Amino acid sequence: MAGQAHLAVGNRAALLVLLGCSAVAWYLTVLGARGMPPGPGTMGLALGGFLAAWTLMMAAMMLPALAPLTTMYLRSLRATPSAAVRAFRTVALVVGYLVSWALFGALAFAAALLAGQLATTAPAVSPWVGAGVVAAAGVYELTPLKDFCLRHCRSPLAFLLHVSGYKGTFRDVRVGIYHGVYCVGCCWGLMAVLTAVGLTNLVWMAAIAATVLLEKTWSRGRAVSRIVGVALIAFAFLVPGNPALLPGLYASVGM
Repeated sequence: MAGQAHLAVGNRAALLVLLGCSAVAWYLTVLGARGMPPGPGTMGLALGGFLAAWTLMMAAMMLPALAPLTTMYLRSLRATPSAAVRAFRTVALVVGYLVSWALFGALAFAAALLAGQLATTAPAVSPWVGAGVVAAAGVYELTPLKDFCLRHCRSPLAFLLHVSGYKGTFRDVRVGIYHGVYCVGCCWGLMAVLTAVGLTNLVWMAAIAATVLLEKTWSRGRAVSRIVGVALIAFAFLVPGNPALLPGLYASVGM
């Protein structure tokens, strides 16, 4: 009983640390976005700086949804006597998870760069491209592939059974990367929308973060993904007549 109580305390502590890291990442993201209205392009950053900012944004938005897996992972490590080792292995899991999103950030950088060029060189075309991106993201929310990736993210126990055979020094990082790949598969459409609405758009960031959290942790998460998909498709129809709805593809006169 004492061991179980100690494990429960450790799980709560890990959860608080995870949420605390997300809160710090949000704070730094808001500081970075302050005075920088949403607009097209890569926030004026080269690839290295963009990937650092992107990974920070993903930590802010995605870490709360990682809490169920982290708690389950700590339980799977209960046979490890050292609390320091358990903490280190859990950190390695989170690092691996963020590595997946950092790698995806390279694609986000290319998309943001292309969006910035499109907004300035083809302003008549960019709203239609943006509408297509948003509509495609909405349709993806309704597909079997989305459901497949979401089932993985919503089933930490089945996931841990799958990766239980991982061995070696970097096994926990591999576990995090493996889960992160499924998470990218689940959420890439929402991140494409974030690129279209502007990477410093804090309102959309918060909305997407809330959507991801509900999809992955709420009992009606699959219904949430379908509602969001339909809403994105409806939103896409408004874009061609209102290009400013997608600041990531709209170069205003001031810019």
